Amino acid sequence: MARSSKQSPPPEEFEERILDIDVVDEMRGSFLEYAYSVIYSRALPDARDGLKPVQRRILYQMHDMGLRPDRSYVKCARVVGEVMGKLHPHGDSAIYDALVRMAQQFSMRLPLVDGHGNFGSLGNDDPPAAMRYTECRSASAAGLMVASIDEDTVDFTPNYDGSEQEPAALPAAYPNLLVNGSSGIAVGMATNMPPHNLGEVVAAARHLIRHPNADLDTLLRLVPGPDLPTGGQIVGLDGIRDAYRTGRGTFKMRATVTVEKVSARRRGLIVTELPFAVGPEKVIGKIKDLVNSKRLTGIADVKDLTDRENGLRLVIEVKNGFNPEAVLAQLYKLTPMEETFGINNVALVDGQPLTMGLRELLQVYVDHRFEVVRRRSEFRRGKRRDRLHLVEGLLVALLDIDEVIRLIRSSDNAAAAKESLMERFELSEIQTQYILDTPLRRLTRFDRIELESERDRLREEIEELTRILESDTELRKLVSAELAEVSKKFATPRRTELVEASGAAVEVLPLEVSDDPCRVLLSSTGLLARTADGEGSLDETAKRGKHDVVVSAVQSTIRGEVGAVTSTGRLLRISVVDLPTLPPAASVSSLAGGAQLSEFVSLEGDERVICLTTLDESSPGLAIGTEQGVVKRVVPDYPANKEELEVISLREGDRIVGAAELQTGEEDLVFITEEAQLLRYPAAQVRPQGRQAGGMAGVKLGEGVRVLSFTVVDPARDAVVFTVAGGSGTLDDLGTAKLTPFDQYPRKGRATGGVRCQRFLKGEERLVFAWAGGAPARAAGRNGTPVTLPEPDPRRDGSGTPLAKEVTALAGPVG
Repeated sequence: MARSSKQSPPPEEFEERILDIDVVDEMRGSFLEYAYSVIYSRALPDARDGLKPVQRRILYQMHDMGLRPDRSYVKCARVVGEVMGKLHPHGDSAIYDALVRMAQQFSMRLPLVDGHGNFGSLGNDDPPAAMRYTECRSASAAGLMVASIDEDTVDFTPNYDGSEQEPAALPAAYPNLLVNGSSGIAVGMATNMPPHNLGEVVAAARHLIRHPNADLDTLLRLVPGPDLPTGGQIVGLDGIRDAYRTGRGTFKMRATVTVEKVSARRRGLIVTELPFAVGPEKVIGKIKDLVNSKRLTGIADVKDLTDRENGLRLVIEVKNGFNPEAVLAQLYKLTPMEETFGINNVALVDGQPLTMGLRELLQVYVDHRFEVVRRRSEFRRGKRRDRLHLVEGLLVALLDIDEVIRLIRSSDNAAAAKESLMERFELSEIQTQYILDTPLRRLTRFDRIELESERDRLREEIEELTRILESDTELRKLVSAELAEVSKKFATPRRTELVEASGAAVEVLPLEVSDDPCRVLLSSTGLLARTADGEGSLDETAKRGKHDVVVSAVQSTIRGEVGAVTSTGRLLRISVVDLPTLPPAASVSSLAGGAQLSEFVSLEGDERVICLTTLDESSPGLAIGTEQGVVKRVVPDYPANKEELEVISLREGDRIVGAAELQTGEEDLVFITEEAQLLRYPAAQVRPQGRQAGGMAGVKLGEGVRVLSFTVVDPARDAVVFTVAGGSGTLDDLGTAKLTPFDQYPRKGRATGGVRCQRFLKGEERLVFAWAGGAPARAAGRNGTPVTLPEPDPRRDGSGTPLAKEVTALAGPVG
């Protein structure tokens, strides 16, 4: 390539200047400048309006854009772009994060931005959508922050490049710093202030306005503590009082929890409010980690049922056998359901970071508000004086309008006309120019009346504004009245409950339910329950109600197990602690609070539960009677590792009609057949057999005859026999019934035919219901409705009397 013939000019001579600076001094100076910039321009709020620079710029720019509450939403990206381009020369993510926080109901006690779209969830479990998707506009509270900003109420400063002006602080019609709180980390200092209730803070500010020398104790009665957006509880108020006195302190936040029945088998902890800035996912994750690491026991499941209609709802199911209150105490200790909030009231006052108590924070705001109202009043008075000056000049011209018109017409030009009018009527240049600019159509008699009314009104307003500016008392009254209007419009009831910590020792609850004695009950309609103790007997004098026929009852302990014997010969285990609890057995007359059997055992086809039995291997065993006349005493051998056992090998087509646990082994076994034959003999006549055995002959049956009832009766106690005869062989045919003392029937040998227990009347072919047991007996119908039994008949084989209602279940005293 050919080289150019032109030579570049020699560089101009310059003087070399090198500064020798100690690196320590340079680092110190640069770091101080950086620290001050972070403190003043980014991290700490101003004590006057409670806003950081980015928040203030967002609100001012939205006001400048006209995004009022009655206007439509705009994309958040547009707001962020305007703020970043004109006022805040930092990243868009910082601006959008601040905007999002000001729109979150769970972050701000009085939100300043009305957001439309996904603005995140509590605890940031669900982050907000990108700014290109969300929309926003100013909230009503934001209007109070910027109200009268165009009336020279606050100072304005140049923006980062001097092309725009921005407010140094907003007018702030309410104490935003206390109401919404603030948090930020600067260099060498930080601020962390909780939100408060608007009504309480305004009441304290108004009291300070009326009583400038008010002490802190008086203000504490008006502002007892923070009021968090998420509600919950604050436990212990000593730390709050320290913070209100010195600017630093701590308090504990707790979730709001109730203990409720979440299913027929379990109780649970229902969480409806969480500590400030704690989300449900954080709580659920921590609980799962603790359960997996075995540090937390007693939790069966955790469900998040939160929705927009009902709000927060966490359901923590507690395992049966564990005390819910003790589990809750563990949750408070180990999970974010209880958190500590450290108050650090650091804010900027005249550009300097200060740590302030409640009274100082209120005083700074009140002084700012005095200044705002004073400057606003001066601005308004100036505007009204200027307008009054013009109105008075126009009224002078109207008094001699013909002369005004003559002077204007006779003048060579506008300047000459102005000079003539000023000289003739002694008007100022501004008044004269206003007259010349006024159209002739406004110079009517009607307009004169309007101008005179406006003049009088302006004079009254100027006089009122002057009175405010010249009287400190009037200024205070006005500021207090404006605060009262804000409180009336925007104050809401307190959400957070304040709980004074007790100095007494806290009662430590056992985590697991103690293994106390209890009694497990089974009703005729298939309801299961347990009593609070294992003593006493059912109250036979109690008012009758549904489900009050207890057909089986066994002793157990709360953490023990019982067996349910079914009609197919199975024994199914039931955990007692899973059963709902009723009052002590002595007061039980109904199992209406019980749970259905189907929640604890799975039955097949027409299989039904016959009775309950203990799984105590030291008991005399279980007595079983079948439809085909087989009897069996089961050796109590119930392996703990099996949930289902077989207690008898049934013949084909056979099924169990009755079973009961022997208490002493000296009871009588009673069979009643369809032919009205009753056989009674001692249980000792039946040899105990293993669970796999098929039993032995229990009663002699005729061809096609089946056993209707098998029961165990203690001969040492009063007992009765109840039978119902019918023609069709079903319960639909009521027929006649007979109640007979049990001692009328003699003992016979095992496998014999027994004796007749009821004589059939004409049309009656067989028994449709039979039962033998302790007296007095209680009867119930198909749905558990009580049935009154006939009077006892001493005749062993007498006939019955008509039955008004069907009987499907009978039971004697349980105890």
